[in-house]
Amino acid sequence: MPNLPSSATEYRNLIALLIVSAFIVAGGIHYQTPMLAAIAADFRTDAATTGWIPTLSFGGLLLGIALFVPLGDRLDKRALVLSKIVVLTLAQASMAVAPSIAVLAAGSLVTGICSSLLQHFIAITAEVAQPNHRGRALGTQLTAMFSGILFARIVGGLVASHFGWRYSYMLSAVMLVMIIPVLWLRLPNTRPTTQAPYVELLRSLWALWRGHGGIRRAAAIQFMFGICYGGFWGVAAPMLAVLHRAGPSTAGLMGIPGATGILVARPAGRWTDRVGLRPVVLTGICSMLLAWVAMSFGAWSIAAIVIGAMLLDIGLRAAMVANQTLINSAVPDSRARANTLFGLHVWSGNAAGAFLASLAFAQFGWLAVCGVAMTATLLALLVHLSAGRTRPAD
Repeated sequence: MPNLPSSATEYRNLIALLIVSAFIVAGGIHYQTPMLAAIAADFRTDAATTGWIPTLSFGGLLLGIALFVPLGDRLDKRALVLSKIVVLTLAQASMAVAPSIAVLAAGSLVTGICSSLLQHFIAITAEVAQPNHRGRALGTQLTAMFSGILFARIVGGLVASHFGWRYSYMLSAVMLVMIIPVLWLRLPNTRPTTQAPYVELLRSLWALWRGHGGIRRAAAIQFMFGICYGGFWGVAAPMLAVLHRAGPSTAGLMGIPGATGILVARPAGRWTDRVGLRPVVLTGICSMLLAWVAMSFGAWSIAAIVIGAMLLDIGLRAAMVANQTLINSAVPDSRARANTLFGLHVWSGNAAGAFLASLAFAQFGWLAVCGVAMTATLLALLVHLSAGRTRPAD
């Protein structure tokens, strides 16, 4: 457990700090999304090559979650957060001055690894929140993360259009520099829940996976949703450029429909607190399926893409809040490891989606991307329907 806030004011201040920090950090791997076409033009390369940038970002996050997030059960999360955020700042600064796409891709990998500190923010929030309000607290924290992603996409596109894509990474580095001293002064220490050696800590992930069916199902569903989400944003800018002759600013503004998901995150948390996991997750799956049905018409109408982006974000956010609440309630003494399992599936799904969608789009076009995502959504539905009735704490 962390050193708990001793008053309601201290609790609110801590949550506010975590919210602002999550907002700033979450954008790091998403500034690139609307800028991929501009980056490709700058380095005179194609969509398949620039597709490695989001793939390595998501892959790096996957690596960071796998290797470093489990340490949150054994070490002080404060030390982990501060170490990662300093390296993240350096990585974003290096991307701003990258002389080649190889250096930019390497910076994306490091950015992804260090962005795994978001899982520590989630674990700290779950630990300080009251159990009957945990869904709402996590919904608020995830709202901050989603808002940071939206900010990065919009600003990334606008800055790339008017000043150049490098300035987006400069902005990100400056904001990180500003938040580091506040975290140093205000972030509380946390107490380890295990003294297991590092190797044993990693091995225990398998036992945790085998022993909790609810965790397995939640992780599998979010993996499928990650394919849909990473796939869409991995090819959104090239797709809009090819099909609708839209530039990076338009690709960035495509993040605005995604703001719809921000509006449902906190209510989804309250709904999960009241009625449990299954209705919320099922609603998210239905929304995701409708999203890709709409986007299958995107080759003929940009309005279909806008509608699809709205439904995609609603479905993803609703299901993630519910599943994240289950993950942080099922095993209180192993929250870091449970979040590791969950995060591995979320971000490996994003990495796989970015790779598969980039390949499908380059080889077969937009409808092939829609086919990949629809298949993943239907698999998520099968996983959900295969489970019995599940409470948030199961």
